Amino acid sequence: MKILVLNCGSSSVKFRFFDTIEQNVLASGMVESIGKSQSTFTFHNNINRKKKKYLSLENHRDAIDLILTTLSCSTSGVVKEISDIDAVGHRVVHGGETFTKSVLINEAVYRKIKACMQFAPLHNPPNIEGIKASLTLIPYARQVAVFDTAFHQTIEPHAYIYALPYKWYKKRKIRRYGFHGTSHNYVAHRAAQILGTSINKLKIITCHLGNGASITAVEGGKSVDTSMGFTPLEGLVMGTRCGDIDSAIPLYIIRKENIECSEMDTILNKQSGLAGITQGDSDLRTIERKAKSGSERHILALHIFTHRVKKYIGSYAAVMGGVDVIVFTAGIGENSSLVRSMCCEGLEFLGISIDEDKNMQNSTCISNGNTDVLVIPTNEEHAIVQEVEQVIINENQYVKGVV
Repeated sequence: MKILVLNCGSSSVKFRFFDTIEQNVLASGMVESIGKSQSTFTFHNNINRKKKKYLSLENHRDAIDLILTTLSCSTSGVVKEISDIDAVGHRVVHGGETFTKSVLINEAVYRKIKACMQFAPLHNPPNIEGIKASLTLIPYARQVAVFDTAFHQTIEPHAYIYALPYKWYKKRKIRRYGFHGTSHNYVAHRAAQILGTSINKLKIITCHLGNGASITAVEGGKSVDTSMGFTPLEGLVMGTRCGDIDSAIPLYIIRKENIECSEMDTILNKQSGLAGITQGDSDLRTIERKAKSGSERHILALHIFTHRVKKYIGSYAAVMGGVDVIVFTAGIGENSSLVRSMCCEGLEFLGISIDEDKNMQNSTCISNGNTDVLVIPTNEEHAIVQEVEQVIINENQYVKGVV
């Protein structure tokens, strides 16, 4: 089966094209700066042909059309016809309470995904644009939606209900949803594979640390708590997002600075976090470099970031009554030995201890204590492909009357 995975951002489309029979990636790439004067298209195929183009693309449909044309072109394409694409897997950030698993997209599902836009007004609209374009451009391919929030639908009410008027939950669906679910699910299962242990027997804390960051408690293969909440703003300190704060602070600043709610939303999401502390630097690599040079503000940012991670590790160990495995993943988690070391420092009472030689080498297993500490590269595209395959298998079984 040939499956195209699409991840549509506000002005970008990341893609990866898989052949599940041969178990390899046929092509991958990205379209950036959609809707701007000059867009960038990067394409790599499995025979080491690379191309980079600069052109003007007005919308996501134009971008996806370009991707499809390139996949099937005679010089650098990897299929003879676009019709060779069997299915498309779409990353959708927010599925609300409606979607607890990946689903085949039909008209009713499409409408329900659109209804979830209210929960993720920055993320879901481009996801929907990608779905709409694919339904038009590849109408014969089966389209599957894979939701960031779905993995966290196993969280119990006592962990997802906020201490707010309950009517807000009933009427407005205000609750903890959690995000990065595809990544947390993937690395938790990879950890079990690496350790040769059934995931049903493990208590795992997965730390997805990138520009956007979240932590999840995974018990018996199920998410039981997670740091992001109603939106991706809650939880850890992130590149430009503040994470957990006293909820009275925005109200206080709105009154004192006489600013609009929309401006406060921008401040909390795009001008806070590591960038807010350092006055502009959100990239952890830059922060580490400047911290080593003695910048007090950047040293402070590192300590704030890792302190918050450490707090969540401790709290989730308490929630699960222990922890067997800590997993670090995503850009920072996979590449920063300093962050991993600082996050685990002082957690020896939980059996967490780092072998610094292995840590510096970015080894898979970096622990020398009772609790395993693993560095596992996330592969959300591969996880999406697995979800797409399973949805199609289930659909075929249903049609044939097997289930």
